Amino acid sequence: MIENVLSIILFISLFVSIYFIVRKRKRLGITGFKTSLTSICFLLIAVVNLFGYWFNFLGIGSWLVTMILLFVGAYFTKYMPRENFDPKRR
Repeated sequence: MIENVLSIILFISLFVSIYFIVRKRKRLGITGFKTSLTSICFLLIAVVNLFGYWFNFLGIGSWLVTMILLFVGAYFTKYMPRENFDPKRR
């Protein structure tokens, strides 16, 4: 029972985080595919692990895909735009 509740919470939080990522990118005027690959990879890590849990594929395959997505997401952080830090701006 608790596993189903946690899966639903993860699924809902994925959609909420996608909404906020898209909204922030539009607000800042960020375009391009390379700048969004980090967010896409990190969201896909959650999806891969959720599907691995649902279909009982938690093994070396899901670990391998998770590690590849983690490395690809970390690599593409160099294309993310840098914001000037201003503590007064929220």
